[in-house]
Amino acid sequence: MPKKIPPAVVALLLQFVAVALVFSCMRLFGFRIALPVFALLCGLVAAVLSRLANLAIWWLFIQLLFVPILVAMQGLGIPPRFFLAAFLLMLAIYWSAYRTQVPLYLSSDKIWYALEGLLPETRFHFIDLGSGLGGVLKHLASVRSEGFFQGIEYAPLPFLISRLRCMNLQNCKVRWGSLWDCNLAEYDVVFAYLSPIPMERLMFKARSEMRPGTLFISSTFAVPDHAPDCRIGVDDMHGSTLLVWRM
Repeated sequence: MPKKIPPAVVALLLQFVAVALVFSCMRLFGFRIALPVFALLCGLVAAVLSRLANLAIWWLFIQLLFVPILVAMQGLGIPPRFFLAAFLLMLAIYWSAYRTQVPLYLSSDKIWYALEGLLPETRFHFIDLGSGLGGVLKHLASVRSEGFFQGIEYAPLPFLISRLRCMNLQNCKVRWGSLWDCNLAEYDVVFAYLSPIPMERLMFKARSEMRPGTLFISSTFAVPDHAPDCRIGVDDMHGSTLLVWRM
């Protein structure tokens, strides 16, 4: 089965198509229009093409504004190195988010406290899939010394930050890599705060690998056609919910 093209790649390709279409029409009919008008037309065509391609509704706004913002930024005289630095910073933070569609979400401290009550009373192994900046790991490893906590993070900068935050904790380890390469059979509790996109695949992995009686916990994001065994509401600013499945 062929892999689905990531929406970000589709959106970028449609931008190129939109610019080519508008430019070709100008040449064909001999139109001469101001650059801001050209940019707006490109945005409108890209938005229409994105709608036809069934991209999510929020992509339409990005597509509409992408070229106009590029043109507007060009007139500000900002040095190119600024954009390069911004690009490299975003790349270090989000890395493969364009492909996985999993951005950086940060768990609130109230999520940390709620997770405390779900951990086994005896010795256990816990993993945070996509550990971000390491807040969950650092807190839980500090208050539950009898457990062993591990995080895995694919984005370079969050990995480095979480590794540094947890480096003095003997019962905590953060490694760089993809969550899909983890063997979940090693863990008693698996925690994830990802996005709606990978949840169905992740549940299949959890059902296939995790041992009977272990816990799979998702913050906020449900799994289609898999009702959790319990839901725990968290009174934070996002109105988060922990969804818990016992394998």
